[in-house]
Amino acid sequence: MADGASSSAAGGDGESAVIDYGRGRTDCGYCRSAGPTSVLHGLSANSLKADDYQALLDRGWRRFGCFLYKPEMERTCCPSYTIRLKASDFICSKEQGRVLRKMQRFLDGEIGPQVGSSQSKPSSTKRSLTEPMNSPSSKISKISANEFQTAKYPSLFEDDEFICCLSSKVNEALDMCFQGDTLGSDVQLPKAAVKTVKPQVKKKVVGASQEKKVGEPVQDLLYTCNISFQIVAAIRHALPKEKDANPSDVLADISPNSIAEKLAMTMERHGDIAGLAVKACNGHLNFYSATNQTAQNKTSIVVSAHAPDKFSSSKQSSMNKNNVRHPQKRRMLEIKMRRSHFDPEEFALYQRYQTKVHKENIVSEESYRGFLVDTPIVFVPPRRGDNTVPPCGFGSFHQQYIIDGKLVAVGVVDILPKCLSSKYLFWDPDFAFLSLGKYTALKEIDWIKTTQEFCPSLQYYYLGYYVHSCNKMRYKAAYRPSELLCPVRYEWVCYDIAKQLLDKNLYCVLSDFAQTQDRMPQPQISGPDDELSKNDHCESPIDDDDYDYDDDDEQEEDYPYDDSDMMVDEEMVRSESKTDATENCSSINDIENIMMDLNGSRVKYKDLQRVFGPIERRHLNELEKQMSRYEKVVGKELSDRMVYVLRPRFLRIFGASQKFIPKG
Repeated sequence: MADGASSSAAGGDGESAVIDYGRGRTDCGYCRSAGPTSVLHGLSANSLKADDYQALLDRGWRRFGCFLYKPEMERTCCPSYTIRLKASDFICSKEQGRVLRKMQRFLDGEIGPQVGSSQSKPSSTKRSLTEPMNSPSSKISKISANEFQTAKYPSLFEDDEFICCLSSKVNEALDMCFQGDTLGSDVQLPKAAVKTVKPQVKKKVVGASQEKKVGEPVQDLLYTCNISFQIVAAIRHALPKEKDANPSDVLADISPNSIAEKLAMTMERHGDIAGLAVKACNGHLNFYSATNQTAQNKTSIVVSAHAPDKFSSSKQSSMNKNNVRHPQKRRMLEIKMRRSHFDPEEFALYQRYQTKVHKENIVSEESYRGFLVDTPIVFVPPRRGDNTVPPCGFGSFHQQYIIDGKLVAVGVVDILPKCLSSKYLFWDPDFAFLSLGKYTALKEIDWIKTTQEFCPSLQYYYLGYYVHSCNKMRYKAAYRPSELLCPVRYEWVCYDIAKQLLDKNLYCVLSDFAQTQDRMPQPQISGPDDELSKNDHCESPIDDDDYDYDDDDEQEEDYPYDDSDMMVDEEMVRSESKTDATENCSSINDIENIMMDLNGSRVKYKDLQRVFGPIERRHLNELEKQMSRYEKVVGKELSDRMVYVLRPRFLRIFGASQKFIPKG
């Protein structure tokens, strides 16, 4: 069903109608096995009511477009457990808090795209020590003092580009210090990255003992750069490759302290950045407010802003960090919830994301529509004065994240009676430094908390499947306290309890073990942020907010199944026919009330049994086996509620018969 629900279903009416493909095999997207080792049960939905899909989620199902699938946990290579979180119980971790703060700083204009990203400047390759000064990688640093003072480049006074300029000045000094072939042709210099120094970490850069000895005002420290440490590592790494190099001669003067001092002296002689002073300290290259450094004859390197009113104000006559930092440009973030439909701008973003992040060569519009646009879920509009439906309604939606008018991310979600189910996320690779996977997940949790005021039943955040054997799926457990669905009894089990079992066996009946733990103290399972917290007191000149965290855990559905790739495992079905026949004896009563679609007519299976004789009995037995498996995987309540659409093979047998004429 393309582009959302049909108009007839828009009023909230309609039915759930599915085609049962039965058990099948497909390639595994988690372990990347060589053959079709992933075993699942597949359905194709012509239409699906929101509450029915909610019930399917609570039995371990997921959807790929209009195709529904459920792993057969005891047979598949990588058991996949549905994972969810109650939004009101969510505890934000340290790392997740850093992601929120970093986005806020970006929106406030305090930080910009990372140096070296396509948002700040064109990427360049590493520079050899023998690279000439007029090489393309050095051109960005050719900004004269006159150009600053005449404001020919006004955008450079925004903080992010200002830091980019400082980084370029350090790179220029680096070229001057290490010209020639003295260190060997294999040595490649890293690129310098100047970072803002937060107030709480300034004393980590300038020790208290040194402050007392030199009288250095820590409060005037604005920026720092650790390029000296990176240079030492690069040189030492390259030394064994030089046959004629004498390690003792080369290593004599490559300590971080000596390199930092050499860079500071070079910038003192050749620098032209007014308003800041540069000094080597403990191997770091530090930049200070030049006003308070003048008495100590520190180097003034020009970055004086073309803003005379700001610097001549009597209220700000004493220059400090607040007036050296340049005017901030605030950014505006908009989050829009729109019903699932094809949007060319979204598709263009999806193409960029898939080709750059997932390295796909071809991304077709057809595959995009089938995966993220088409949905069988019947849209239920909001009802005035009714607190059972949220303001946006129930259905499939695309949540757009727009910064200053630019679409940077799209979260594909399903809004259901009990939850927001996250399906997929794609984002602009230029904004990877903002960890948009984590950020959008946190915003979706916030959305649930807010929406509970209008729809109290909507309480949970479903993150898709958790695969304990796949490291890339482990990030989902960081949204705590989460629960995993027991694959047998369909009860929710605390992740900390389930993890103890999954560490030993990938497939487990989680609810059995959980019952034995009810009266026992809950174990303290260390999560990703517990490991990070061990390093909280490590001395570092950079605030933790400035670090880049691996964003391989982008928020997205685990991997797409496609019914066209699924092979119906007829051999497996035949091999289990004896077992199924025994089970069917006790399950006929379970399937007799299943409503079937017979060429547009609705007929219950028990009525179909009455009208067909021995000739059709063989085919009827085969249909019974298939429907019995169907009833087990969806549950009796759902099997009685949804319409079972016969596949073409059975339609040819039963649909052509005139024996059954529906009454009424």
